[in-house]
Amino acid sequence: MTTPHTHTTTQGTIAVLGLGRMGEAIATRLAAQGWDVVGWTRSGRTSDAVKTTGDPNDAVAAADFVLLALFDGSACRQVLDDVRDLLRTDTLVLNTSTIAPAEASELARQFGPSYVHAPVLGSVPAVAAGTLQILAAADHDALDRARPVLEALGTVRRIDDASTAAALKLIANSSLAGAVLALRDSLRQADALGLPRAQVLDVLELGQLGGLVARKRPYLDTPQAPAAATFTIHALSKDMALLADASNTPLRSASGLADTAAEPDPDPEADIAVAATVPAVEDAVLAPLRAYIRGHATGDPSHFRDAFLPTAHIEGIRDGAFVSWHLDEYCTLFPGRPAPDEPTRTRRIDAADVHGTVATATMTLSHGADTFTDIFLLARVADGWRIANKAYHRRTCTT
Repeated sequence: MTTPHTHTTTQGTIAVLGLGRMGEAIATRLAAQGWDVVGWTRSGRTSDAVKTTGDPNDAVAAADFVLLALFDGSACRQVLDDVRDLLRTDTLVLNTSTIAPAEASELARQFGPSYVHAPVLGSVPAVAAGTLQILAAADHDALDRARPVLEALGTVRRIDDASTAAALKLIANSSLAGAVLALRDSLRQADALGLPRAQVLDVLELGQLGGLVARKRPYLDTPQAPAAATFTIHALSKDMALLADASNTPLRSASGLADTAAEPDPDPEADIAVAATVPAVEDAVLAPLRAYIRGHATGDPSHFRDAFLPTAHIEGIRDGAFVSWHLDEYCTLFPGRPAPDEPTRTRRIDAADVHGTVATATMTLSHGADTFTDIFLLARVADGWRIANKAYHRRTCTT
């Protein structure tokens, strides 16, 4: 990290609205670069690095630039509505917040050439080092005026329009969320194998997750993670929900991170790296799946009655026709003894994801020439977890 150069004369006045983790870091960096900075935050929080005011109108009245570092689109709209009448005609609004593409487009429409949508890639350390990647959408004159401010924070990449800039930011965060969940999977498998955490992290630093692991080692090495988060689970979960809504496309990381944020441990305000340390699903969730496996292994239908709710259905395509069996009908398919080729058969739980009182799971069964993909819906009931329904796909090897 480089030490920012401090100028002795100011270059203009910037009102930074929002003094959370990123807003505080941005305000501090800009002040160190010679800008006259005044900060305001909805929580009333003050700053040791820059002067603050309790009234956003006081902050913007004399500002050449109003920089937003707020949590979401709703906050951006509310704050801009509150200060709109005090904005000078030559004031530029620089919005670094991560919001939905439609929200960015609407703000750009409302404020016209006075609006620069400039979401940033990077967190607090990158702000301090002036190495953010900034996706800036504005007309040429506005961007030329805003460039000195933005370049004090990092590298500016011009984007055609506000909606595209917002969407690209969400895509970038999607790759980060995917990396966090991939790291979680790796650590869970390593824990299942009894491998030492430090040794696992050393090796992971050598691979595709190396950059993430290196940056987040303090959160991954020790049971008690540092208190100060640079990017919270809650914030990244919000971004993934925005992306899923905007694209109308299923996004595993949206639900994966939302479920992590909803758990009492870790705290939603913890750093995103803590999401990678969440233990695997509890054995209670896996118990009915293991009973289901025992039913196939032994041919004893009593194991299926332990695994499924009495109301369960088992559905799929059999001999070219759709079937939907009640549990009793399904149990009649099993003779009470193992299949002759049982020693060569394998079964594997591929995934299990808990969503409060329900869960989903996927399993692969290799039974001779047939490979089954089983999809389960599970529910937590009074006596524990049970399978509520199962759907399956059967593939037969003909060679």
